[in-house]
Amino acid sequence: MNSMSREAARTVEKFRISDRRGERFVKISSLNKPARTARRTLPKKYNRGEIMRIGIAADHGGFELKVQLSIALKAAGYEVTDFGAHELVTGDDYPDFVAPLAKAVARGEVTRGLAICGSGVGACVAANKVSGVRAALITDSFSAHQGVEDDDMNIMCLGGRVTGYALSRDLVMTFLSARFKAEERFKRRLAKVEALERERT
Repeated sequence: MNSMSREAARTVEKFRISDRRGERFVKISSLNKPARTARRTLPKKYNRGEIMRIGIAADHGGFELKVQLSIALKAAGYEVTDFGAHELVTGDDYPDFVAPLAKAVARGEVTRGLAICGSGVGACVAANKVSGVRAALITDSFSAHQGVEDDDMNIMCLGGRVTGYALSRDLVMTFLSARFKAEERFKRRLAKVEALERERT
């Protein structure tokens, strides 16, 4: 086994150890290579020729990744709205950027959103405070599409200090390629989630 193969094996094992909770594994090995299928089927156009509108937001912890992903998305033909930060300011606050993004997603002003902070956790917490938003912190390709197909996820959250650019790009393309299945069981579950939103005081 060459050094590259040994490194890949160690990376796979690291994910296996951290994800072992008595649940079935997803294809962890896919984290170590580009999502080629996602790029081949990249939907530059959305419904009836309309360009998919993507919103993106990040604090200082995700600023560099936001810039990189914005460039990649525009090159792929997406319309990108940047909700900030527009300059790198150490100590800025993620809700200031994530909240406007989340509200734009909820109002339908952008089709989907990308929210980034250092770990992705804070961005996810903030985004989910907005009714109509279904945000999730994503680190693997299975969740990137399954979250849309089953749960109608409309904001993907990423950790700028956790997930590198290459993997983040592939996860984003997988997320944007996925479509909600709209099967009865999924719609029933989402209706229950929406009922919980209405119970908020």
